[in-house]
Amino acid sequence: MSTALTPQPEQETKHPKNDLSDLVKHYGVSQYMPPADWVVALKLTRPRMDVRCLDERTRLIKRLMDIGISAIMLVLLAPVFAVTALLVRLSSPGPVIFKQERVGLNLRGKRDDRRQQDTNSLPGEINADRREPANDRRGEFTYGKPFILYKFRTMRNDAEKNGAQFAQENDPRVTPLGRFMRKTRLDELPQLWNVLKGEMSLVGPRPERPVFIEKLSEEVPDYIERLGLKPGLTGIAQVINGYDNNIASFRRKVALDLLYLQNCCVLNDVKILFRTIGVVLKGSGAL
Repeated sequence: MSTALTPQPEQETKHPKNDLSDLVKHYGVSQYMPPADWVVALKLTRPRMDVRCLDERTRLIKRLMDIGISAIMLVLLAPVFAVTALLVRLSSPGPVIFKQERVGLNLRGKRDDRRQQDTNSLPGEINADRREPANDRRGEFTYGKPFILYKFRTMRNDAEKNGAQFAQENDPRVTPLGRFMRKTRLDELPQLWNVLKGEMSLVGPRPERPVFIEKLSEEVPDYIERLGLKPGLTGIAQVINGYDNNIASFRRKVALDLLYLQNCCVLNDVKILFRTIGVVLKGSGAL
């Protein structure tokens, strides 16, 4: 792997809080990092922790790209939306659009819970017993901002009658039309609405379900650090890693998402979007 992939903070020894930088470097020199030498490596003076570390110009351009491209695609692909919706309706019983809660941008850590609790307390309630369920906000920690993600339904309507589970290769729950939509990424098109609304970005870490994040946070080091950016329709991990359905692939996802966090810029976004087109045309990385 090219050494250019590892973010090189210019003054990392002078920055007392470089744990995220250390984590990125750990992943960058380990077996978890697939080749990604096409990524432009930025020279940072300190490691990025979340979206607030991006300069205002980058954040503005990313949002303008999100609005412009998603709006144009929603208009141009309206006939594709209509035909796909009709085929889903005719191919199997159930809703055309599949709605699912996902976890988005996380701008606070677990340590913020007590401060948040104190902020929301009334003056006369400051000394309330925090052990009582009504006053203990720790149980409300959701890792990030939840939102409803939209997709064209690719599975049978009873796909999760036995509980939530990751998709597997040749998953019997996926309909024949669903396999085609997953391979061509047609099922992801409704997420352009999520992008236009500002819940997602065109490029960023893929949003995960709350039920899976709790487990992954226990098994993958600093998993939630990847939630420091707004979730994306595509990203480095999607271009290189494909679909994730085991711990090894999730470790690679964390490595690539942290790589993107440290090197998020308009040029890398454009590169990722063009590479995504190639992935869609090849139909690679889908289950």
